[in-house]
Amino acid sequence: MRLTTKGRYAVTAMLDLALHEDQGPITLADISMRQGVSISYLEQLFAKLRRGKLVESVRGPGGGYKLAGGAAAISVAQIVEAVNDSMDATRCLGKGDCQDGAVCLTHHLWSDLSARLRQFLDEISLADLVSREDIQRVSSRQDHCATNVRSSISALERII
Repeated sequence: MRLTTKGRYAVTAMLDLALHEDQGPITLADISMRQGVSISYLEQLFAKLRRGKLVESVRGPGGGYKLAGGAAAISVAQIVEAVNDSMDATRCLGKGDCQDGAVCLTHHLWSDLSARLRQFLDEISLADLVSREDIQRVSSRQDHCATNVRSSISALERII
C-alpha cells in the first residue's frame, strides 16, 4: 500500500484551502507558492477534486477555489479517493485473485489493513487538521514566507 504523491499533494492543497477559507476564493498560484507544488499539477488535482464535489471554482477577478460544504464535512479519505489514489494494501487491489486467480495466504490481513486505513482517514476531517496547533504553526510560517516572496517580486518589478 502506498499513498502516492498525488494523494499527499491533494490533501496538502485541500488543507491549505481550508486554512485560508476565510480569505475568500484561493488561487492555485497562492497554494503553489505556499506548498511548493506546480500550478499545472494543482490544476490536474483540482479538476478531480471539483468532479468529486469537494471544491467549487469561482470565476472572474478575485476568483479561485473554495471548499464545497465546509472543512468539517470533508474527510481525508474523501480527498484521497477523489484523486483516484488507492488505499488498498493488497497486491490484487482487493479482487482476491492474488495467487494464480485465487486468494493468497495473506490477502485477508492486507484487506483488513486497507479497511482500517480507510476508516482512520475517514475519521479525520479538514476541520480537525485546521484546529491542530502544530499545523497552525506551519501555516503561519508558510504565510510569512509567501508574503516575503511577494514583497521581493514587487520590489523587482518596480526596478525593472
